Amino acid sequence: MKYNLLGNTGLLVSELCFGTMTFGGDEAGIWGNIGRLQQAEVNELMKAVIDSGINFIDTANVYAYGRSEELLGQSLIDLGIARSEVVIATKVRGRMGSKPNSVGLSRYHILNSVDNSLRRLQMDHIDVLYVHGEDALTPVEEIMRSLNDIVLSGKVRYVAVCNWSAWKVMKAMGIAERNGWNRFVGMQYYYSIASRDIEREIVPLALDQQLSIMPWSPLAGGFLSGKFTRGNASADGSRREVFDFPPINKERAYDIIDAMQAIAEKHHAATAQVALAWVRLQRGITSTIIGAKRKEQLEQNIQSTTLVLDTEDLAALDTISQLDAEYPEWMVSRQGADRKV
Repeated sequence: MKYNLLGNTGLLVSELCFGTMTFGGDEAGIWGNIGRLQQAEVNELMKAVIDSGINFIDTANVYAYGRSEELLGQSLIDLGIARSEVVIATKVRGRMGSKPNSVGLSRYHILNSVDNSLRRLQMDHIDVLYVHGEDALTPVEEIMRSLNDIVLSGKVRYVAVCNWSAWKVMKAMGIAERNGWNRFVGMQYYYSIASRDIEREIVPLALDQQLSIMPWSPLAGGFLSGKFTRGNASADGSRREVFDFPPINKERAYDIIDAMQAIAEKHHAATAQVALAWVRLQRGITSTIIGAKRKEQLEQNIQSTTLVLDTEDLAALDTISQLDAEYPEWMVSRQGADRKV
């Protein structure tokens, strides 16, 4: 396992991050469709995670409405894993109750949510706190001041962002810089070889501002796992059968899957490993988030870190998956042709 710096900090995190969205769901609702792992199964996966060298663990308060955090925290205790050996990330923004202030990024909700997450995790601090989406009702200045204060309190070490528009991230960074507050150190965004949208604005922003990118759903919700092909549009046991997310252009994705399968056969690897290896090798990527329901699935995904894609492989994958140029991108490229570094 390799380790990379988290943004412009001295903190080292593993090149794979283990996501816990499959922890704790019940039979009803969205979280049950994603995963229903309970304590014994969680402990088995967490042991494999730690044994592999992964030190970066990602959860969220909304995953199974707090149950994921509870199971994660208890697993570290059950397995005797020292708190200093792991980097724990969780999130704030999602709805955690029916009351008006049980959602969002107000100072009120951020501070309450952090306290509740710490209680569920059985910890005294969170290493990385993500704002888990935009909140149109709360001024960005209130959000950034609240995040700075929660870092100064010692309850959170670093702050990061998920799923914001590029302009709003840059606005937040500017506000923090102007006031001498803690800035975002990283960005968690959907990124897969079937959905390269963040390459338009998010990746250039991250590179310019020295922000780490932590891709979520690098297998496009399991669509790139190798189970789905044009000849097999359904896969028994896949969560996409009942929870078709994130949205992708499936016809385009089938072309990409065909190309990945050929490369997988060449390297005696699994299709999912090719998809994960491609993401890992892209610009700005610090730690790719993987999830699992089974230990065998987890171990196969971890082995993707040993897969070396050659220049020919990468060229074939880039060609089949490349984005169509949009304005102003094509105009910037045309006008800037004589001013490239």
